[in-house]
Amino acid sequence: MTTDLVLVLSNLPAADADRIATAVVEARLAACVSLSPVRSVYRWQGALERADEVQATCKTTAAGAAALIECLRGLHPYQVPEILVVPISAGHAPYLAWVEAEVAART
Repeated sequence: MTTDLVLVLSNLPAADADRIATAVVEARLAACVSLSPVRSVYRWQGALERADEVQATCKTTAAGAAALIECLRGLHPYQVPEILVVPISAGHAPYLAWVEAEVAART
């Protein structure tokens, strides 16, 4: 089974995560956004950094991913936000149909 669905992943500051998740679901850019705590370790401007963040896993269509990415870029407080798109190759058919229907209902 192949799908036209993707996961759009972005790590967010905890203080902004719920607001951003709500905005993308209300705009029907994503059918659902799961928020999970993560600890990131990375190098930024030459210094090793650690940050407690929230990973947003957004479920959407491949066709809608560009609009979702643009929205995330506008709402995200980071200078260079992590925004990744991962294809969904298979899944529970009723759930996948629900995701498509929710995003397709966008006006």
